[in-house]
Amino acid sequence: MTSAAVLLRAPKALLHDHLDGGVRPSTVLELATEFGYDGLPTTDVSDLATWFNRGAKRNDLVLYLETFAHTVGVMQHRDAIERVAFECAQDLADDGVVYAEVRFAPELHTEAGLTLDEVVDAVLDGFRRGSAGTDLTIYAICSAMRTAARSLEIAEVAVRYRDAGVVGFDIAGAEAGYPPTRHLDAFQYVNRENFHSTIHAGEAFGLPSIWEAVQFCGAARLGHGVRVVDDIDASGDGPEKLGRLASYIRDARIPLELCPTSNVNTGVVPTIADHPIGLLGRLRFRVTVNTDNRLMSNTTMTKEMTKLADAFGWGLDDFEWLTVNAMKSAFAPFPERLKLINGIIKPRYSMLKAELTLGES
Repeated sequence: MTSAAVLLRAPKALLHDHLDGGVRPSTVLELATEFGYDGLPTTDVSDLATWFNRGAKRNDLVLYLETFAHTVGVMQHRDAIERVAFECAQDLADDGVVYAEVRFAPELHTEAGLTLDEVVDAVLDGFRRGSAGTDLTIYAICSAMRTAARSLEIAEVAVRYRDAGVVGFDIAGAEAGYPPTRHLDAFQYVNRENFHSTIHAGEAFGLPSIWEAVQFCGAARLGHGVRVVDDIDASGDGPEKLGRLASYIRDARIPLELCPTSNVNTGVVPTIADHPIGLLGRLRFRVTVNTDNRLMSNTTMTKEMTKLADAFGWGLDDFEWLTVNAMKSAFAPFPERLKLINGIIKPRYSMLKAELTLGES
């Protein structure tokens, strides 16, 4: 079984991570003091970290999302947003992440008067500073809130910053009752602009959400997408039978941005061992592993991989496969992806495997 110490050193690629879901608890407190936010449930940093994690473990996506009121609440000023982005890049680099796409909703950070462009500028500046001098390549994805009506505007912002560090567009928030096609004009605009989109689909809601995301909105990736297992019959003694949608997603190599710990927190599955990632990996879907919200789920990429190693007995070969999957699915330019795969990911995994072999001999 692969240890956490080894997995910490493994190069990682992260496609699904929310900026406002990964703020350091100490930073939440300091920003609340600095900018006069008085809504926090406690001013003790340890208690606050516990509160966020406990709040996330309520087996309901809508309740899970309530915890974001406080992180968003302290991210309404340019300096605060840039600091959170800076620390995000640092934390990911320290965890061995060599490629990351971190998403945020610009419209949630305008309550104190910032424009959408100013919010994006602050995030990108923070990412640049935080990743400087590290092995991390980090990009942004602009998310529109699916419960609001600004998705076309956010899509236009994302495209406007496509050469400055934004690589994709997304919709996020409560899934049930807010299907992807509500925002069809935004996705059609993104497609016309030859830009990239990933859609939160198949997390709290099932196959219809995935179907709309792929077949109507043209999603290049599925944010979560875990409910694709509803279209897989694994009840018999023989091979699993894939339905039409599941077959299409596998055949088309549409990536699944799976977030195991988060899915346990929101009640999708009871435990990591029950997570469909084991089945989906065995059936060779384009599976990737992600953190979703590092603060709320008290997780990191190393923790996610360690839990999967414990639950499924996965080793370095499996995690290399998952990491290369993520890089193949990334929105960065193709030459850049190849450079990371061949220049960092494969050589470092080879080195780690050689060290383990020597240690066992």
